[in-house]
Formats: sequence, structure tokens, C-alpha cells
Amino acid sequence: MDVLLLSRLQFTATTLFHFLFVPLTLGLSILVAIMETQYVRTGNETYLRMTKFWGKLFLINFAVGVVTGITLEFQFGTNWSRYSAYVGDVFGSLLAIEATAAFFLESTLIGVWVFGWKKLSRKAHATVMWLVAGASNLSAIWILTANGWMQHPVGYAFKNGRAELTDFAAVVFNKFGMLQILHVLPAALILASFFVMGISAYHLLKKQNVEFFTRSFRLGLVFGFIFSIVIALEGDFHARHVTETQPAKLAAMESLWETTDNAPIYLVALPDEKNEKNAVQIGEIPGLLSFLGHHDFNAEVTGLKDIPKDERPPVLLTFLSFRTMVALGMLFPLLTLIGLYLRNRLLENPWYLRIMLFAIPLPYLAIEAGWLLAELGRQPWIVYGLMKTSDGVSPIALSQVAVSLVAFIGVYGLLGAIGYFLIFKYARKGPEPA
Repeated sequence: MDVLLLSRLQFTATTLFHFLFVPLTLGLSILVAIMETQYVRTGNETYLRMTKFWGKLFLINFAVGVVTGITLEFQFGTNWSRYSAYVGDVFGSLLAIEATAAFFLESTLIGVWVFGWKKLSRKAHATVMWLVAGASNLSAIWILTANGWMQHPVGYAFKNGRAELTDFAAVVFNKFGMLQILHVLPAALILASFFVMGISAYHLLKKQNVEFFTRSFRLGLVFGFIFSIVIALEGDFHARHVTETQPAKLAAMESLWETTDNAPIYLVALPDEKNEKNAVQIGEIPGLLSFLGHHDFNAEVTGLKDIPKDERPPVLLTFLSFRTMVALGMLFPLLTLIGLYLRNRLLENPWYLRIMLFAIPLPYLAIEAGWLLAELGRQPWIVYGLMKTSDGVSPIALSQVAVSLVAFIGVYGLLGAIGYFLIFKYARKGPEPA
């Protein structure tokens, strides 16, 4: 154990935990805004009850996400001070904009929405919810832009011994960051849709508030299907850009060891990093990796053996993260397509409702796997091609990181238990009576 390893473990644990709450906040804010808009448009009290019920779950989730997010950003100063000093002129400016222009706006607007039910008109109150959704997603956009810069740094120059911002527009419109935005925000809507469908399925199986939860389920179904298709299409663009900018990540994603023309994908494989080969590879599809990376079945794809060992990502974890994300990404449109076919006969098909109830964790797993892929696949670079992770860690004592790691796990574990207990409690309770 050393300071670098413990600092990486701490940042990984806190980021993955924080990311359990962020996507649901992003996606559910939009669905709640749609529900309230439907209430304003139709005057149907069912939509008002839907807004308040799903809004309550949104607020619980948001509160836990805020607490975990604030402490997460402090680690750039405590555990990664050398990184902050070296690239803070670029990275810090993006975080500052996120905090001042999005996070505080979002928090203020949520207060207005919570306490404004009897003080604002219906239209004004619904407008506030749309502003909450916009501010939440704007906050995520700035964070993803910052991470996109770490994945593919642009718009900087070396001055005074560090990277300084020279082209803000290049950073904001960095293609890598924009593709991440187009990947994560649809993923958040998929997660929120499955969350709504899963809880609705629980109540429909018990035949409780049938009209209420049928409407909720159908809303989640439509958005789940649309954005599972969107994210699959975006994944193609993302794969091509990763091929151009991070060839080591692409090779690790598919465990490709030899530089190859007509590079294949194996349906089943098991990387053997020690011997630089695959211990198992079954179901070869010739040329598919070349096509996904270059839109040319005969294109050359760089293998891991042509990348220095100290610049390769951890192959097994990167490979498994990618395969998990893709497998689940293929499952979501299938489940929602079945649901669209059964949408008028949900109560007559309890088997499907049970599947959707137990499918609630799957989008969480897919999103966590995707985030691991993005971060592990970039290693050993903290800023790709510019600064290695080992050079960004703070010069602090091992004991300091060990104590804070244990403290973070304890506090976050408690917060998570409380947060999910409340979500489970109110989700099971159901909406207030009409």
C-alpha cells in the first residue's frame, strides 16, 4: 500500500458512490417536469399526484447526491494537489463555472419548487421544475466537459511550468467531452425510466393505484425505449473517437494484443495480461473491431503489444467494464420494446412486471461500468498524454489517506443506507390518496 494506491481507491470509492445518485437526479428531474407539465396542460389530478410522488423521491436522491458531491471535489486539493497545481488553470475554471452557474442555481430553484406550491401559479411552478431540470443537467455538462478535457486535452499551452488555458472555446467544444455528454445524459434518462417502471411494476403487481402507476410506467417506457436507441447510436461515434484519441483504451476494451488488419471481436474472451494473450477466445467475428473503430472492415487496429507496458490500462478490468456496459445496453431496448408491445395489457402479464421490478439495478450497473471504463481505460494518465496519475498525487502521509479513506467509506455508507431506506420507504408507500 502506498499514498498513490490509497488516493486512487478513495477517489474511486467516492466517485462511484456519488454516481449512484447523480444520474437519477438528472433523468428524474426531466420526467417530473413532464408530469407537472401534463398536469398544467390537462388539469388531470393524477398527473399532480404523480408529480408530488416522484418529486419526493427525486428530492431524497438529490439531497444525498449533493452531500457526496461536495466532499468529492475537495479531494482535488487534498489528495491530488500536484494535479490541481499543474492543470488547475483549465480544470479549475470548469469546476468553478459548474458551481457558480449551475449548482447554486439548481439548489435555489429546488427551494422555490418545494415551497412554491401555494405561492406560484400552476404554469410558473411547472416552469420552475423545468429550470431545475435544466440547471441539474447543465451542472453535469460542465463536469463532463472537465472530464472530457482530461480524456483529450485541448486549448492549453505550457507557461510558467504548468498547463494554462489559451482557448476556452476549444475546451468547451472538445469533441470527446461533447460525446460524453451525449452518452451520459441519455443514460441518466434510461436509469430514471427504469426506476419509474420498476417501482410502478411493484405496485401494479399488487394492483394498487392502477391508473396512477400505469401512466407512470408508460411514461418511463417511452423514454426508456427512445434513449436506449439514442445511446446505442451515440456509442458508434464514441467508439470511433476513442480509436483516434486513445488507441490503448480501444485495445484493452476488446483485449486485442496484436496489431491487426481486419481486426476481429470475440463473443467470449478472457484476457491473460501476464502472458499478453487471451486465455479464452470463442466466437470470432472477423473485421468487426476494425469496422467499429474505422468504419472499414480491413482497417488496421493497434494492439496492446505495440503500446509500452507502462502506458497500458488495466486490461481485464477495462475489458469487463466494457462488456458489461455493452451487454446491458443491448438488453434495455429489448425490454422496453417488449413493454411497448404489452403496454395496454400490463396487468395481464405479471411475468413482465416482475422482470422490470428486478431490472431496477441494471441501469445503475451499466452506468457504473461505463464510468469505470472511461477512467480505467485512460490509465496510467490522469490527463491523457499530458500527466500521469502517479505525478498528480499529493505529497502527504500514508496514514492521512488511510484515515480519510476509512472515514469516507463509513460516512458514505451511512448516507447511502439512509438515502436508500427513505427511497424504499416512500416508493413502497405509494402516492397520497386522491
